Amino acid sequence: MLALIVFGSLTLFPILLLPSTPSMWVAGMTFGYGYGFLLIIGAVPIGVSIPYFIGSLFCHRIHMWLEKYPKKASIIRLAGEGNWFNQFRAVALIRISPFPYVVYNYCAMATDVKYGPYLLGTLVGMVPEIFVALYTGILIKTLANASHDRHSLSASQIIFNVIGFCITVATTVIITLYAKRRLKELQMQEELLLQ
Repeated sequence: MLALIVFGSLTLFPILLLPSTPSMWVAGMTFGYGYGFLLIIGAVPIGVSIPYFIGSLFCHRIHMWLEKYPKKASIIRLAGEGNWFNQFRAVALIRISPFPYVVYNYCAMATDVKYGPYLLGTLVGMVPEIFVALYTGILIKTLANASHDRHSLSASQIIFNVIGFCITVATTVIITLYAKRRLKELQMQEELLLQ
């Protein structure tokens, strides 16, 4: 039953412009890495596809919004440029970067990104976030169990959790910085082509 609730929230929250990270935490707490990952990766395509197709109904309004905010829109427009691989790469980088991609789900259709690279780029780009969320959920469960049982964690558990947390934070920062830098490079290339 909890798996259905988590799956449903992961498909519904992106449609409602709500973050789905707390649902991913619950997946980590309850199902761990293996089943949690499968549950999330099964729900993500539905959660990002529905806004993509809803966005096509409001394509004209989204174009007006993109023209109103050209600086922010330039990153979104990158996803629709070039061939299939370039679109895939741009979508994956947008998903990894700190760009508010819940909004991007609705704007993607207006940038002329094809559905295939949009979906595959989304799945690949969300893998780091999924693993960080699963790890966070497992860590929350470990700390809650230690608190509930009123016993402290062993030295090896503390060391393992601290090292795991540091690796997770460092990896997230490195991947995010790389994605931001790469998006900026793509943005500059696009500006040079337009000149």
